[in-house]
Amino acid sequence: MRKFLDFLYLVAGGIAALCVLAICILMIGQSVFREFGFKTGAVNDIVAWLCAAAAFLAMSHAFKHGDFVRVTLLIEKLNPRDRQRTELFSLAIAAAAVGYLACWATLFTYESWEFKDMAGGLLPIPMWIPQLSFLIGAWLFFIAVIDELVIVARGNRPTYVVAVEQRHAQGDFSSDV
Repeated sequence: MRKFLDFLYLVAGGIAALCVLAICILMIGQSVFREFGFKTGAVNDIVAWLCAAAAFLAMSHAFKHGDFVRVTLLIEKLNPRDRQRTELFSLAIAAAAVGYLACWATLFTYESWEFKDMAGGLLPIPMWIPQLSFLIGAWLFFIAVIDELVIVARGNRPTYVVAVEQRHAQGDFSSDV
């Protein structure tokens, strides 16, 4: 199960990176095509959807690798037992919040599908299609938070803490800048 979940987070992060690459290509392409008089209005819609996809699909990967902003001033000063309890409490709150987000993302996407909501821009496609990245990203993030909750509940150190410590041990402080 561990390998499958890590693979799932990696794939989601990879797809998010491809979305960022696609944004870059589309934006440069749009600039070039405008110079030659080609109309590229629908590119703005696609770029907006890719931005949302990149953000939501990257959340689980970023979370598991310690790339989320965390305020650790208090928790770093605690003894190991209190630190574990604080991590569990924080992860439980995060699980509730992200679970709520995932449920509403599901309802939001379902309603778009049910009511046949169409995009209002220049590219008329059903809205549930670009909203799928929001839905999938929210659920993957929820799974990642529950995954960490289980890891910490079993008495292990959080993956995101270990990942940051490994980067620091290798002399990589780029995420702290």
